[in-house]
Amino acid sequence: MSERRKDLKGRVLKEGEGYRKSDGLYSFRYKDPKGKVKAVYSRDLRDLREKEQKILDSTDDGIDYAAGQITVIELVERYLSLKQEVRRNTRVGYNFVLNLIEKEDFGYRQICDIKPSAAQKWFIHLHKEGKGYSTLTSVRGVLKPAFQMAYEEDIIRRNPFDFIITKYVPNDSKRRNALTKEQTETWMDFIRNDSTFSKYYDEFVVLLGTGMRVSEFCGLTLKDLDFEHRTIRVDHQLIRDRHSEYYVEKTKTECGRRLIPMTQDVYKALQNIVRRIPKQKKIKTVNGYSGFILYDKYHNLKVALHIENEFRWGLAKYTKLHPDKPLPHITPHVFRHTFCTNMAAAGMDVKVLQYLMGHSEINVTMNIYTHISYERASEQMLNLVDRMEKSDEKQLSTSLE
Repeated sequence: MSERRKDLKGRVLKEGEGYRKSDGLYSFRYKDPKGKVKAVYSRDLRDLREKEQKILDSTDDGIDYAAGQITVIELVERYLSLKQEVRRNTRVGYNFVLNLIEKEDFGYRQICDIKPSAAQKWFIHLHKEGKGYSTLTSVRGVLKPAFQMAYEEDIIRRNPFDFIITKYVPNDSKRRNALTKEQTETWMDFIRNDSTFSKYYDEFVVLLGTGMRVSEFCGLTLKDLDFEHRTIRVDHQLIRDRHSEYYVEKTKTECGRRLIPMTQDVYKALQNIVRRIPKQKKIKTVNGYSGFILYDKYHNLKVALHIENEFRWGLAKYTKLHPDKPLPHITPHVFRHTFCTNMAAAGMDVKVLQYLMGHSEINVTMNIYTHISYERASEQMLNLVDRMEKSDEKQLSTSLE
């Protein structure tokens, strides 16, 4: 057995390490992923070995990944590290999923051992542990593309998360049904006449009459309102994170950038809201935006949670006062859904409706039609038949004359 090389202090050098007496430099030679020989140098052996360890860690990561021997958590981290240009809310969602996986034994299994049945059984386990359908779709929304990345790079033979969730767990998420005309009138009459919630009536009118996302509504500034031409410019949204930090983001999609016409009711409601903007010693500015129109009682900027609470507390009071006349679950998004459904039922061109809603895909808008109730379908069908019969009678009368 050959004697191991040593430095001048008698320390044994590891494989790949060297020491040059001529200039006192330590070296470490290695091959990069392309097989090219490279070297790093240092006058201190400890410093060299720190550099060496980083190189080995990086190399080992590549070897482990190629063999499918990294864990599910490591795969997700690798996938998310490539997602650089993402929205802040999206990043929060990624972290939520990663934190969930880190709490599960499943996250520490090697990806080469994950079969479709294992992934399916894990989802069943999560559902039994109380995770809802929407949470499971979020988890799958990260894991499926992460494993797809490994599949496309020939690390694994198939994507174990390429399955339909509802085959293994029920879709227990609450369906957002649009309000009927009668329900809308009952709810809006209650809000308008209630001593506590009437101050929010104008906000409700705007949401119901525009179909805006609530965060888009909260982001509106005076510059976004053109009362002369009666238009609302929507191109951003105001959000507050869990650390109570405000920030402005672009609309959910590029298609979210749009102009919305003001109906007469929306026009009056926005004027009332602007008239009530509190006087401030210091203008509130968020990411360069100022002149916001919605504030709470403490003169802080309103965000989605404020308005969601207005709906929740208002509905709780209504239910207590009118137990014999119950209303369905009502939220700002139900208002958005109701607006879209009303416009669809009235016969608005689907491409126009897609524009007003800010939907990126036409199928999202088209799906609204499936939520139109039997009563609406019956009413429109009978009205159409009635018009056709009257037209036939008019033609017959004209021919007899």
